[in-house]
Amino acid sequence: MLQDRPHTTVVLAMSADGKIADFRRSPARFGSKVDKAHLEKQIAASDAVLFGAGTLDAYGTTLPVSNPTLVELRAQAGKPPQPVYIVTTHSANLNPEIKFFKQPVRRWLLTTTSGAVSWKGRLETLSSALGTGVQKCLPEFEQILVFETPTGEIDIPATLKHLATLHITRLAVLGGGELVASLLGLDLIDELWLTICPLILGGNTAPTPVDGKGFLSDLAPKLQLLEVHTVEQEVFLHYRLQRPAD
Repeated sequence: MLQDRPHTTVVLAMSADGKIADFRRSPARFGSKVDKAHLEKQIAASDAVLFGAGTLDAYGTTLPVSNPTLVELRAQAGKPPQPVYIVTTHSANLNPEIKFFKQPVRRWLLTTTSGAVSWKGRLETLSSALGTGVQKCLPEFEQILVFETPTGEIDIPATLKHLATLHITRLAVLGGGELVASLLGLDLIDELWLTICPLILGGNTAPTPVDGKGFLSDLAPKLQLLEVHTVEQEVFLHYRLQRPAD
């Protein structure tokens, strides 16, 4: 039977005080090589990866699957070498010249009607600036997904239902905190992998794994700890979201 949405897992690294970046929202490169390998493993186990424009803006790139063993495991499972990398953004105000658009990955854009128009307009402007005959060299998304609520926001539940019809059964979410908060608020997250790194960032404006308005304690999503292990100075926590029937 076809699932009505993909199994969704959030994968994030954070400081010991629960920050996923510093107060300047600089790229969070404080995770170790072990944490990076852990992230790649979770990406390789997924059919698609979802992340916000803020996350893309901070890094300018994404993490492709490059470990030969992971690539081979995907091939054995009948999957392409890379999952689909889906950028979600209301405005689609993305820089078409960042490294992400040169990486050998499949790219999709999840946006609004106005965002789709804006992105196509930016490409047309860039094409005109570069001259004729360069269209094939321009950055592009394999698909532009537009799912919009009556208030003009991205309709995440409708998006996930659509992804399920495309046989995307496992979705990894890589941030940022606003996106994770939205998914949690809609009860669309199944698991979380959190890596606790040995540093303290502080700052009342530094982003956390879950931003947004927050939850009252009696209504907060509840977690079940599935596993925990330590590698040198990092702690890896694996949680499952508890639901009323659990």
